[in-house]
Amino acid sequence: MPAKILTMDNLDLEGKRVLLRVDINTPVHPETGELLELSRIEEAAMNIRDLPKSVVVVASHQGRVGRYDYISMDKHAKAFAKILGKEVRFVQDVFGEAAQAAIDGSSPGDVIVLDNLRFTAEENVEFTPKEAEKTILVTRLSSHLDACILDAFPTAHRSPPSIVGFAELIPTCAGRIVAKELMKLERIFAIEKGPYVTVLGGAKVTDRIDAIDALIANNRADKVLLSGLVGLVFLKSRGRFTGKLTVENEQKMLVKARQLLDDHPETFEMPIDVAVRVDGTRQEFDPTELRPDMVVLDVGKKTIDRYSRFIKGAGTVFMSGPPGAFEYAEFALGTEMLLKALANSFGTTIVSGGHLSAALYRFGIHDSIDHVSTSGGALVQYLAGKRLPLMDALERASVKWGK
Repeated sequence: MPAKILTMDNLDLEGKRVLLRVDINTPVHPETGELLELSRIEEAAMNIRDLPKSVVVVASHQGRVGRYDYISMDKHAKAFAKILGKEVRFVQDVFGEAAQAAIDGSSPGDVIVLDNLRFTAEENVEFTPKEAEKTILVTRLSSHLDACILDAFPTAHRSPPSIVGFAELIPTCAGRIVAKELMKLERIFAIEKGPYVTVLGGAKVTDRIDAIDALIANNRADKVLLSGLVGLVFLKSRGRFTGKLTVENEQKMLVKARQLLDDHPETFEMPIDVAVRVDGTRQEFDPTELRPDMVVLDVGKKTIDRYSRFIKGAGTVFMSGPPGAFEYAEFALGTEMLLKALANSFGTTIVSGGHLSAALYRFGIHDSIDHVSTSGGALVQYLAGKRLPLMDALERASVKWGK
């Protein structure tokens, strides 16, 4: 772990009001709104157990504006209460009077969960550290807090005020998850070997495309196997898919995908078949055969077989983002079979992202992967050698508050 970072063991947190910035952004059932899997909440609870004599104020975002998973944190608070076996207070506020009063009125040992950080506009914007210090969220909360723990490694590649704004205003350190993540990654880096196969899926296209260049340049992607929405972007850039894409800055992403394919023609593999729902059942097609109204929900069996062979021959395999909508049983095949290919691989295996972590538990193969991280885009960028705002914040805090 980087020597310039403070951990919870370096600060006196007993009796203090501590902001615990975690990332408990959890998969949500698109129809019922229920939390599908609690691994991130269970991980975050490690910090709370280690702070029995502190007031712990839990802060996290959930979902994206306009999506079905953009919900309140009340269910997360109930999950914490069940996991911890104690009362956990949910506050339907982020930085206003209700949140401030709850913090000020708490006693050591109390746990408070603030509402979805993204309910406040500032959390949906990237800031420089100095700009973040002046935001309303940071200025209003910091005067009611004694310390901050940054343990949101899945959000480490973002710079909202809750990540980069507190480091030089109140004593700030890394939480248990961040410390554990960094130590594990150092061990992985010591034993990894080529060839490197990267399996990219999921819906966060911008994160994936922005990192691919760096992964290739950093010699961590001899072969890139594409699936999910990012796979459809690459297919569309080559004219092999003509359906609609729910992708921000779609034209820009298509241009980037086309350029990557031109620059590295031997590196990328795209789905050769995909699964859609027709008359309530799973059916598989070549992407060029799809009607405009068909929604792709998984990769097909031919793609699964082809990708599994690449995974079997890898020295190191990194997988981030699910290949399909595994929330639906009939479209979980791609996610299940590719994860099982990793589990049976003789290479070093790394799986990242909350959704894939949930899938590993669901399929009973979590213990067969060398390193499982609930981080998605952040781990991609870390492996690609990019600087992460959360790490910068921790290093600045070490300079300010280290002894």
